Amino acid sequence: MAHLPYADLARPDVQPLVQRIVTERGSVLHLYQMLLHSPPLAEGWLAFLTAVRQKLDLPGGLRELVIMRVALLNGAPYEADQHRPIALKEGVSPAQLDALADWRASPAFGARERAVLELCDTMTRDIQVPPAVLAAVNAELGERQTVELAATIAAYNMVSRFLEALHIHSDDRR
Repeated sequence: MAHLPYADLARPDVQPLVQRIVTERGSVLHLYQMLLHSPPLAEGWLAFLTAVRQKLDLPGGLRELVIMRVALLNGAPYEADQHRPIALKEGVSPAQLDALADWRASPAFGARERAVLELCDTMTRDIQVPPAVLAAVNAELGERQTVELAATIAAYNMVSRFLEALHIHSDDRR
């Protein structure tokens, strides 16, 4: 159960934003139910994460692969629960998802995915990224997608840390 109660979605001051979230996301997930305690925060979060998920050139499979890895590294089951079906839809295989915990030992990943996962692990665990790690990603993706990948990893570290700080999980009521 979340450490704080979820926001009251019936409040008149949040109704336009609730409707926008439903339009863009299909429903008001627990994450947004918590964010709606602060409508300006929820609105900014929605705009930023919509851009990350829907407006970048970064391939969806790579995006979802790092989101799932961030969720695993940060112990954020809600994030993994929400993104597993999206990852599968974007072409991440069930074998790849199952191998994420020990991706270095798995044959399920090619050079591109390995470079991407190395950057994800380094950014999430160590923060500081050695030039060789970034160069390997850039060689696979080019500058624009390298920047988009780094921003995606950073964004979903933010998401998982928010979720876990407030103990937001899929089985919460509301």
